[in-house]
Amino acid sequence: MSSETEQDVPAKPASPRKGRLVKSLIFAGGGTLIIAALGALLYESGLIPGLQRGDQTVASGYFQPPSNDEMPDGAFGDSVRRGQAIFMNTATNASQHVGNGLSCANCHLGEGRQPYSAPMWAAWGRYPQYRAKNDQINTMEDRVMGCFTFSMNAQHSVSGEPPPHGDDIYRDLQSYFYWLASGAPNNTQMEGGGFGTVPKTELGYSPERGQEVFAANCAVCHAGDGQGQKDINGRYVFPPLWGPGSYNWGAGMARINTAAAFIQNNMPLSRPGTLTDQEAWDVAAYINSFERPKDARQGDMTVEETRRLFHDGDDIYYGQEVNGVLLGVGTPDPVRPVGAPE
Repeated sequence: MSSETEQDVPAKPASPRKGRLVKSLIFAGGGTLIIAALGALLYESGLIPGLQRGDQTVASGYFQPPSNDEMPDGAFGDSVRRGQAIFMNTATNASQHVGNGLSCANCHLGEGRQPYSAPMWAAWGRYPQYRAKNDQINTMEDRVMGCFTFSMNAQHSVSGEPPPHGDDIYRDLQSYFYWLASGAPNNTQMEGGGFGTVPKTELGYSPERGQEVFAANCAVCHAGDGQGQKDINGRYVFPPLWGPGSYNWGAGMARINTAAAFIQNNMPLSRPGTLTDQEAWDVAAYINSFERPKDARQGDMTVEETRRLFHDGDDIYYGQEVNGVLLGVGTPDPVRPVGAPE
């Protein structure tokens, strides 16, 4: 978009708040459907804040990004709004490159504002930076490309890959991040940035204990089978946590320590911070003890070769046998790319 004339601005994507959850409850399917229906009802009532509902303010003690009613006018403001729409409904507004139906907002809560949910106001000023994950200096565009590749499993999208470098999807997302960081310090590790950490416990972590934590705290939103819930437009409100519709083995959230930190600081949505360190570790282990799409970097390598190259030393079940199943083989490829026409 080299010009600021109106005709050069792409059509506005779908509104990030468009759509509502299914209101009719189906009880005939058993306990899982009842739990899922209860989660939908709680979300609609406002008792659960929800992944798609961003607060306009951030808890005191943290950097305060601008509110939505402070978005600028003109071409830059249009780009910020498009970026927010992509961020909130990535599977709708960047559908060609999303292979699992997820959106940025599923992990970066509160419209990318929430502390310890990797808020974008804290992330913006940290790039460019070196990342051991790919052993190179990453720009913010590189970092977002990685999110499409691993968290949104672009390998199973219509395009089969993340947006190419220079795509307007990156321009608009970066406009949104830059705007959220208005007034934030540059090249500074800010309080509330990232997902935080959870101290390791003497008991380690256990999927068996985690299953109990999941049933008591997570199933009401993510369903008993961990496959999440969608609204009537087919968009995930509560994302799947494992299986073919979730992040792949290359995503940071597949590491148990990363998931534990996110969970303890942000989950359950209605009462974040109430799980103990042990509960956070255990439920993270349970969630990441199921198969999911294979690591996008695997290519023709074996699971063991990929583990040694990319996962050696990680808190991860990749390449291990859990309940008699070797994890990392990946879930079956979809019959057709996610988002492709019937």
